Amino acid sequence: MPTVHSSPYLQMDNPAIMSLLRPTPGEKHRKSSSGGLLRMFKLFPMLTSGCKMVALLGRPKKPLLKDSATTGTIFGYRKGRVCLAIQDDPHCVPMFVIELPMLTSLLQKEMASDIVRIALESETKTHKKKLLEEFVWAVYCNGRKVGYSIRRKQLSDDELHVMQLLRGVSMGAGVLPSPNEKETVTSDGELTYMRARFEKVVGSKDSEALYMINPDGAPGPELSIFFVRAR
Repeated sequence: MPTVHSSPYLQMDNPAIMSLLRPTPGEKHRKSSSGGLLRMFKLFPMLTSGCKMVALLGRPKKPLLKDSATTGTIFGYRKGRVCLAIQDDPHCVPMFVIELPMLTSLLQKEMASDIVRIALESETKTHKKKLLEEFVWAVYCNGRKVGYSIRRKQLSDDELHVMQLLRGVSMGAGVLPSPNEKETVTSDGELTYMRARFEKVVGSKDSEALYMINPDGAPGPELSIFFVRAR
């Protein structure tokens, strides 16, 4: 099995991704930013159950939300695979939902580096669709290929349950009630989530990036998500 911790630079030599990459903050800045949402995601075992905003954000140094910001939600059962949902508005149906080929616990371990870069690469060359309308994606986490995923055409019952519970949530992290009201914890563990606002950067019709907006105002992104289509 490959090592859990990998470099965010490994195999990030795709020209489309490189053109979207931002300078990595210095060590001092990385330490200061570790109090944000990624740290909350790593503290899941300490969080209480229930659909609650986690009160660990601290006092923001600048406005948290931008009108043009995109909402991104990472969620999944602790022992199951993690899902990614992208929305223009948290009150609307997601425009992009995909189950990533990696366990929630593995993603939490990757977050120990305080810098997480997730890249989704479509190998389709017809270009008849908009970038996020592509279905099949190769998935990389911190430069290491973890497998392939297919974009959802329709939300599953569990995914719809999460979106409904988080309709009024702009950002936060925690544990959600199980879809089955009689079960607080399923065989796959608790249902965890992290929701944040992202700045969207469009490189071309074949490349886009989402940079997480840090709630504590720290410089530099902690979490970046890249979408790239083969040319």
